Amino acid sequence: MKVSTKIEGDRCIVTVQEDRIDAAVALAFKDAMRRNTAGSGAMVILNLAQVQFIDSSGLGAIVATMKHLAPDRQLVLAGLTAPVERVFTLTRMDSVFQLFATLDDALAVHHA
Repeated sequence: MKVSTKIEGDRCIVTVQEDRIDAAVALAFKDAMRRNTAGSGAMVILNLAQVQFIDSSGLGAIVATMKHLAPDRQLVLAGLTAPVERVFTLTRMDSVFQLFATLDDALAVHHA
């Protein structure tokens, strides 16, 4: 599971560099998120702009990441492609997570 991490002030931006978060990579995704957010600031922005497919395992991995960060840190999601956003809407996870159309939108709202 390839991800890149960038720290900007109290924000940690994690960009998924894969086109899928599914059962085959869910465990690797959770491990990568734990490694890449260890000791990061109060806000973690997960950039999903490259992700074209997510299944229930991938959704579960993102929820597990949110629980791992809580209560001290917040996870917000940015750059959801149409198919990924549809999964979040159908499962009502759009009411659990703050979703932003782009990374820039998330950064503008959550400025350091």
